[in-house]
Formats: sequence, C-alpha cells, structure tokens
Amino acid sequence: MSTAILTGQPVPGSSLEGDLRSLGFDVRIASGTAEAGTLLAGVPAGQRVAVVDARFVGHVHALRLGLTDPRFPLSAIPGAVTAQPAGRQALIRAMAREDSAVTAERAGSTTLVDSLADRVVAALGADGADVHRPELGSLVATVPGDPQTRNEARQAVAAVDDEAVRLKSAVKARDGFFTTYFISPYSRYIARWCARRGLTPNQVTTASLLTALIAAACAATGTRGGFVAAGALLIASFVLDCTDGQLARYSLQYSTLGAWLDATFDRAKEYAYYAGLALGAARGGDDVWALALGAMVLQTCRHVVDFSFNEANHDATANTSPTAALSDKLDSVGWTVWVRRMIVLPIGERWAMIAVLTAVTTPRITFYALLVGCAFAATYTTAGRVLRSLTRKARRTDRAAQALADLADSGPLAQALTGPLKHAARRLPGFTAPAVALTGGLAVVATAVLTGFGGPWTTVAACGYVLTSALAVARPLKGALDWLVPPFLRAAEYGTVLALAADADVNGALPAAYGLVAAVAYHHYDTVYRIRGNAGASPRWLVRAIGGHEGRTLVVAALAALLTASQFTVALTVLAVAVALVVLVESIRFWASAGAPAVHDEGETA
Repeated sequence: MSTAILTGQPVPGSSLEGDLRSLGFDVRIASGTAEAGTLLAGVPAGQRVAVVDARFVGHVHALRLGLTDPRFPLSAIPGAVTAQPAGRQALIRAMAREDSAVTAERAGSTTLVDSLADRVVAALGADGADVHRPELGSLVATVPGDPQTRNEARQAVAAVDDEAVRLKSAVKARDGFFTTYFISPYSRYIARWCARRGLTPNQVTTASLLTALIAAACAATGTRGGFVAAGALLIASFVLDCTDGQLARYSLQYSTLGAWLDATFDRAKEYAYYAGLALGAARGGDDVWALALGAMVLQTCRHVVDFSFNEANHDATANTSPTAALSDKLDSVGWTVWVRRMIVLPIGERWAMIAVLTAVTTPRITFYALLVGCAFAATYTTAGRVLRSLTRKARRTDRAAQALADLADSGPLAQALTGPLKHAARRLPGFTAPAVALTGGLAVVATAVLTGFGGPWTTVAACGYVLTSALAVARPLKGALDWLVPPFLRAAEYGTVLALAADADVNGALPAAYGLVAAVAYHHYDTVYRIRGNAGASPRWLVRAIGGHEGRTLVVAALAALLTASQFTVALTVLAVAVALVVLVESIRFWASAGAPAVHDEGETA
C-alpha cells in the first residue's frame, strides 16, 4: 500500500481522494506543514509516499504518471510530489526545510508559494535531487487559485479523454512500419483488456515465449500444415511481444525482471524458431543448419554493432557530425523516416518476413531471404555509423572505453598479454585496435574455412588471434572506430565455430555448434543489459570461467585438431551445455537480486 498526504484546504465535491484511492493510495489529511511532516515520518520506510495539494484538479492518468511510475525515486507534477523508499530521505529533508520556511513566514521574514507540494519540489531541486517530471501532453494537472480558475481547469479536464491519451501513450513512439500500422492499432486494446483482468506484463511475455516455442515445434514437423501454423503462431507471438510492453506502459507496471525477460525472450524466441525451421527442413531431407547458424551469427553481430556504437557515443562530448545533421534533415521528410526504419529490418519486419516465407516457401528459401535482408541491413547501418564516427569530433569518456572493453569479453589469455603489449599499443596509430581485431578475426575464420577439419593450422591461427585480440584492447578504446572491436571479435568467434562445425561434416556437429553459439550469445546479451543498467559488466570470475572469446576460440580450434569429427561433435555439445549452465545460473541470480538495475531500455525497436 502507498500513502498520499493531502495538504491545504479541502475542496467540496472534489474527486481527488477517490482518484488517489483508485491508484492504490491510502489517503491521509494534514492541516498544515508540520502535520504533513509528522504524517510523512510515520509512513513505513518501505512504502511509497506522496504529498498532494487538496485543491489539485487534473486527469487521473496525470496522477498515475506522476505518482505511480516505479522507475523513479522522486517524481512530481504540478500540485503533487512522490517518493519511493530510495528518495524518502530527500523528501523528508525538503519537508523539514519547508516547515522552517513556514516558521520564518509567520515571523514576517519571507513569503511562500501557496502549494506545499510545489514548494517541496522546489526544495528538492535546490538540494540537487533528481526529480522526474513526466511529459503530460494534453493532460491537465494544476492547482487553481480561485473558483473561476478551478471551473476553467475542470472544463479543460472534461475536454480531454484521458483514457484515449493513456491508450495512445501505451505505444512506443519509435516503432517500425509493420508494428505501427499492422500490430499496434489493435494490440493496445489487448493490453487494456489484460490490464483490466489483472494480468501482468511478465505473464504476457511468458505467453509470447510459449507461443513462439509452439511455433518452432510446428515448424519442426516439416509438413506444409506445420509451416503454415508456425507462421501464424510466430505473428501471434509478436503481437503478444508488443502487448507486454504496451501493457507495462498502460498500467505503469515496469520492473527490472520484466525488462530483462522481454529482452532475453526476444532472442530465445527468434533463435528457437530458427532451430525449428532447421529441424523441419531436415525431416524433408534438406540440411540447413549452417544457414540457421549463419542467420543467428549475423543477427547477433548486428546487435553487437548497435550496442557498441551506442555505448561508445551515448555520453561523448562535442558529439557533432555532418552525417548526423543530414539524417536529422531527412527526418523532416516523413516517408524517408519509414523507409530508413524498414530497411534496417527491425524485429517486426523481420518476423513478418520469416512468418510469411515459412508458410508459403521452404526453410532454405526463408533463410536465404533472411541472410540477404540482414546482410543488407547490417551493411547499411554499419556504413552509416562508420561515416558518423569519422566525421564527428567527439571526445569519448572513460566510461565508454570501459563499456567497450567489457563488451570485448576478453578472457584470461588476452588479459595476461595486455600488460606487456600496453607500451607498444600506445605507439601505434589510432585505427590500430579495430584493424588488428579485424585482421586476427579474418585470419582465424579464413583458416578454418580453407584448411578443412582436423589440421593444425586453425589452431595456429587461433593462437595468433589470442595475440591480436590482446593487442586490440591493450589501450583504452577511445578511438573514432574502436566501437568496431567488439563486433569484430564476436564475428571471429562465432564464425570459427560455424566453419569448423561445417567442416566436420557429420550429423550433429552443426546443431551442437548452434547450441554453443546460442549460449555464448546469451552471455553477450546479458553483459549488454548489465552495462545499460549501469550495473557494470558480468563478473570477472564468470568471464574467466567460460574462457573469454579468445579462449573459447582456441579451445574449439584445438578440439577440431585433436578429435575425430564425431568426438568433436560430442565435445561441442558438452561445451555448449557447460557454458549455458554457468551463464544462466549467474544471470538469473543477478537479475533476481537487489543489485539488479532498476531501469534499462526495451531492447530492439519493434
């Protein structure tokens, strides 16, 4: 239960008390600042508390936005301020200051603003507290000073349908074309239906996952009916995937666990569906596991490009670029916005394409289209970001450099070599880090592709890859293109596993490689969301335990050199299970703990 303290002169006929109770507040009334302070001190420490002017006039949804959003310790709208437990002490100090100010006013030394809630917000600002002020748009939130102003405010409230505003704001402002025009027009109503029946976003997220897994199972049957059902269920899963976020925004049911589940399940659904398509194709005599693994590698590397670029630049100073200016100009031409959103093949367009092609073609054609589309999107986005990086004059921070180093996922071998290489790395040109990472990665992948299975040369190239990987991260990653280092390293590791499994040419090798890459990719996504939540990267013991990217690459290369193809398949399976268990246990422990970040983003644009 939350507590709302009403202050000031009550207004006959006001619905404020009922509105606050409908939002889950226990309402208490204070006759003055001193009593409000006493009531505030008496509220249990683990509860949310709000101070609201009794004369407040506004929409219920304005109160909901200002007083119930769980993401912010302190939040305010005109006439109301709230604090969660993390912001309670700041609110108590501000209230104490206002109590002193009231005493000074009575002594005739000062004149106060009429609304206590607004004075408390001003005091919080003077103390340097970070007070969230939600964007209300057309919603009304005001404290009228006289009957005429009150009547005008009530008329303004009646003129705006706050339920329509609430429903519209449930949809993300920047979604893809398919999601905006083919999903959101009705999924928002599903979200409202869920809210009115007490369903939570996490329950809808879980339903979306289960639907996608059933879709994957249907695809795995290898029958035309199964493929048609799989396509339909994949779209249904995506509708639920949009609904869970819209439900969270509609009812303000944000949670750390929910954001993590949403981001994690998106990848689990997509990659499980790829596996289902590969199994279905195998039932029909067509082996497309290499294509499925290639699609997963390409999609994961695309995301790493996004993550690395954003982390490198999100707090950069003097962050200007003619390329960015051109992009801003294009944003003023409406149709170009949608074209540019579509050609990057966001999750909505991508899943729609996969669903339709599954239903009407074959898994092989589906994967070919997916690979071509994702390759084009990756080329377009990466080229644009390279141009921005080369033309902007930005000074990157230590935090950005650390985030890129964490995304690199360097293990004990690379870490041991960075010390001896630091002096040499400082004397090399600024473009050295991405150039070295690319060269080492290309060398090991090309060797795995060209020399075949069982030879020693891939192991030799993997040893060189360990050295180049250490050199790439031997100095802080603050160069213009240093954000390319993590995606180059991801492509090298995943590409080597794919090439060696394909070279093994035995049943089970590629599915085992698929499992290993999926487990490692999960670890990399988990690292991203920890960083985005300002919780730091994965613990060093975890990175050491699973070897780091260079250690895993060397181990897989050595296994291919020392074992037969059948034994290599078994070894890959064991390695995949071991990595998956370690990273999943640690990830679940972290995200269920009190140390998990309170807020992080919603993942890929739909």
